[in-house]
Amino acid sequence: MHLAYPAVLSALLFCTGVYGVLARRNAILVLMSVELMLNAVNLNLVAFDVWLSGAAEETLHSGQALTLFTIAIAAAEIGIGLAIVLAVHRNRGTSDIDKLRDTAEGHGPDGLDGPDDSDDSDDPGDPAVPGGPDTDTPATGTAAEKAEATA
Repeated sequence: MHLAYPAVLSALLFCTGVYGVLARRNAILVLMSVELMLNAVNLNLVAFDVWLSGAAEETLHSGQALTLFTIAIAAAEIGIGLAIVLAVHRNRGTSDIDKLRDTAEGHGPDGLDGPDDSDDSDDPGDPAVPGGPDTDTPATGTAAEKAEATA
């Protein structure tokens, strides 16, 4: 058997999987793309095992043993991955990877970056504070004067 045919097919499968991981936004499709990449590796392992077994009289078929190990790891990975995706979808209502990345980094819907970017700071350079650089209200005066000016 020629080694080029399964090697080219494996390379095409692997490239398709890499494209799926990089281009997809749905977590389930990303998991399917990872499985496609693992299957490309399995095809390579079996092809090289068959190619190398033709040269040796006594073989251990280590490529096929590694393929079985990879299939077992892939089954565990897809089971745990789907459980995580279903739990995240149940809690957040979406499996879109971009939206999940934004919530993991602390970017909420109100535009705050995290606990150190709250609105209750008294920084005069903060635009949310009266008297800051982007407001027309003066920074001097009592709270009663400020309340009267805004009423």
